[in-house]
Amino acid sequence: MFSTWTYKLFLATFAATFVLALTPDSSVENEALIDKLNSGFVFVRESATTADERKKKAASNTSASFQWGSRVVDTNRMDSLLKDAFKRWRADAQNGSVTQFDYAGLVNVFVGTEANNNPGNVFPGASVPFGESAIGTANALGEDHTNSYLNLMNLSGMAKMGIDLTDTYSPAGYNDDIHAPVRSLGALHDSGTGSSEGSFGNFGVMPVVCQGGHFNKCTTTVDARKRMRAKGKDAAWPGYFSSTLNNSITMEATTTRRAGLQRYTFDKKILDSSKSLPHLVFDWTQDNPGSWAGGTIDFDYKKGRIMMNGSWYSSFGGRTQDYKSSRYLGFSCVDLLHGSQKIAKAGLWSGDKFGADSKLVGQTHANLSQNFIGSDPIQSGALVAFSDAPSVGSNKVQVTVRIGLSYVSAKQACANAEEEIGPNWDFDAVQAASRSQWNEKLNRIVLSPNTTDEVARLFYSSMYRSFLSPNNATLEAPFPTKTSFFDGLYCSWDTFRTEFPFLSLTSPDDFHEIVDNYIDSASQTGFIPECRANLVPGITQGGADGLNIVADYIVKYGYSSLAFTKEQILTQLVKESYVTPREWDSFGRQLTVYMKYGYIPFGVFDTESTGMQTREASRTQEYAFNDFGVAQAAKVLGDNKLYTDMMKRSENYRNTFDPKVKSRGFKGYPQKRRTDGSFVYTDPTFCSPIDNAPDHACSLQTENIFGTYESSPAEYAFWAPHDGAGIVNLTSSSSDEFVRRLDDFFEGSGGSLYNVGNEPSFVTPTMYHYVGQPSKSIRRVRKVVHDNFGSAFLPGNDDNAAMASLLAFWLLGFFPIPSTKELLILSPFIPEYTIKNPLLGNVHIVADGFDQASIGATIPEGVKAYVKTITLNGKPYSSRCRISWDDLFPGAPGKTTEMVLTLTADAAAVNNCGAGGAKDLPLSLSTGGWK
Repeated sequence: MFSTWTYKLFLATFAATFVLALTPDSSVENEALIDKLNSGFVFVRESATTADERKKKAASNTSASFQWGSRVVDTNRMDSLLKDAFKRWRADAQNGSVTQFDYAGLVNVFVGTEANNNPGNVFPGASVPFGESAIGTANALGEDHTNSYLNLMNLSGMAKMGIDLTDTYSPAGYNDDIHAPVRSLGALHDSGTGSSEGSFGNFGVMPVVCQGGHFNKCTTTVDARKRMRAKGKDAAWPGYFSSTLNNSITMEATTTRRAGLQRYTFDKKILDSSKSLPHLVFDWTQDNPGSWAGGTIDFDYKKGRIMMNGSWYSSFGGRTQDYKSSRYLGFSCVDLLHGSQKIAKAGLWSGDKFGADSKLVGQTHANLSQNFIGSDPIQSGALVAFSDAPSVGSNKVQVTVRIGLSYVSAKQACANAEEEIGPNWDFDAVQAASRSQWNEKLNRIVLSPNTTDEVARLFYSSMYRSFLSPNNATLEAPFPTKTSFFDGLYCSWDTFRTEFPFLSLTSPDDFHEIVDNYIDSASQTGFIPECRANLVPGITQGGADGLNIVADYIVKYGYSSLAFTKEQILTQLVKESYVTPREWDSFGRQLTVYMKYGYIPFGVFDTESTGMQTREASRTQEYAFNDFGVAQAAKVLGDNKLYTDMMKRSENYRNTFDPKVKSRGFKGYPQKRRTDGSFVYTDPTFCSPIDNAPDHACSLQTENIFGTYESSPAEYAFWAPHDGAGIVNLTSSSSDEFVRRLDDFFEGSGGSLYNVGNEPSFVTPTMYHYVGQPSKSIRRVRKVVHDNFGSAFLPGNDDNAAMASLLAFWLLGFFPIPSTKELLILSPFIPEYTIKNPLLGNVHIVADGFDQASIGATIPEGVKAYVKTITLNGKPYSSRCRISWDDLFPGAPGKTTEMVLTLTADAAAVNNCGAGGAKDLPLSLSTGGWK
């Protein structure tokens, strides 16, 4: 989404102080062949290391020694599990039983958790996937609790439990910095977001050993209790997380949608030598950003239950006195008594980093407000010593707690835990049910077992993350809702391009619930949410990109499955297209001036609305694509006037291009414009990878004067997904010049301007398609993937699976045009696979002539990699550059489209879009497409 330093500058503009108190309540044909394939294929990320060092590192990245992307992973344990998963996968395939497999065993949840200067910020902890919410389900767990757990798992994932580090940059709570101490195991998290201060991390639990057994001397504040991890002891997979501290205490978690079990295993020898019982510190106040504003805590000692609530700031929103627009409420319910384990001693504690440390044994209640004047946020919570904890073997004891979560009340948090986990507290059953739910999602795309280990891990790890966010908070909305409710729409600017188009391939039910949520949420603010973070409106990055997400669904699946009538949907789309909110920093668009000028002018005096008057060129381009999305939805909904108007307005992206601006030998770049139509010059390389000026603010800072968001004008010069032909005409005088310009953008002598981790550049490697040179797009994507992705790392922030879904599409051999039925055809990294769609049927894709030697940084001469011909159910398909959604899927459950891509090594012979000439090129607005 954005770099750390740009966010810090931006965040400084949203500072405020306040005081608040809350009321109570609160998972081969032969192994020799596979080994040969894997030994010849690795991904190596380009870095500052030498070529020899990179080769040495790559040599270890084979099926014999896997990379995990974390220096603290228990590699022996994880390698053993992964090798077993690959062995079972190929054995099942040989036996003909791979149609339903434990693909969760191929997932590396640690991808993107490296602590570096461009981290992925991925959450590796325990979670269940989002999905069908089953509103109103209230199952009681019987003796056959595995099935009951599984039924409840259909509710899917709000709880995300994993460790939170301190004294390091870790927006998702976790990274692999062995020198960063653990402050607790938290219950709520986001994944792949770039907030510099972090997000969530609430309701942490920290196991401690109290020297001498002195309760009052137990370490409770963060600085006192924090502890380093043991090296090489972290382990995790879908639905499970564990980490071991350097005092041999192991922390484990598994979750349902709104609850979880946490298990803490203590070494008896350490406890005995310290004369200590096992203790747990429950943190009531701390979150990752340190933004607690007040709340209450209640301890029922007889019932063994702690209920906590608090108010915290959103990680990506303006800070105001109005808590409904800038802060969120969170509630937890912790149950302590199960089996033989008892409470030996307990109380509440408070303190701060300056030395204050108080404990009140037996205290049942506290109600605190945060005073920001002259102090850091207060720290407080509960401390519990346990007796009669169950033994694990002869040398360990284990304490288990059940935690329920809610955004409504502490009472509901308790009910969530009771409903979803029940009285048995069966950790293994909950974990197994979570894994089963993940496998239900992952089995929607079935790869050939002849896929290399690395590609299989890359794909399923990416697919896993595509179901990790947003967070399904159905029945937990902070306002009345008619539909499912999702949090972490963070941000639509990131996710509309690839994440939701990827979801559309396999998951129409999941998709429609999220679209329902977008439309329903407009009832609260008047406009579709753009960047909901931590339950409250976040900051708009470009346009109203939620519109393109809604349009993507309607174009592909229609509107009848949605919870709203055609008339209701059209009413909202019309409003989004013509009405300007008084303040458009969080939702809506600055339409008054946009409609008046056909672009957003620089320095305009907007007398009717307010917002951050920056990013004028990029906002204009994105507004135009928003208009295009509305037009495509309007066409399906039957509103010809709205369709015609929005199609015309979608041409407005052209108004940002100054044909006179020249850079690196090429003319035509987006620039800011004044109200009189004159342009304001910005060097097209500003805010590009070669721009090292420390004072250039390129994100949401008011100091961003360059007219674009997180991107250079050179980058946005290739961005109008609905009109690639128009981009060609605006940036070049011929197809050959356009190819030269693209080549220079990626690898010019002045340095590469391409930022793989930046969303506007997602489409750029495939822009060769628009001048009929798909072979060049294929080569470019191969190199980008090879140089930037691996089964253990990402080239930057995952952005709520925007990066994950981009990679997944590339590995499948496609790239989507959002808000349309069009997919650009590339060349798959996978020899054969099946996409399963419950409404539209299946598509079985075979790459005839596939050669694993083609999936490196370069395609060797004589290696088949380029699409020569395509057949659908045995019939020739004209274009080798694009395919329609309606052609790809058979259109009904139980049916299958057989798609065969015959590959060739002769790139020159097929470096065109097909025998049909112009009609086989990708659709473009300028050439009459999308009618």
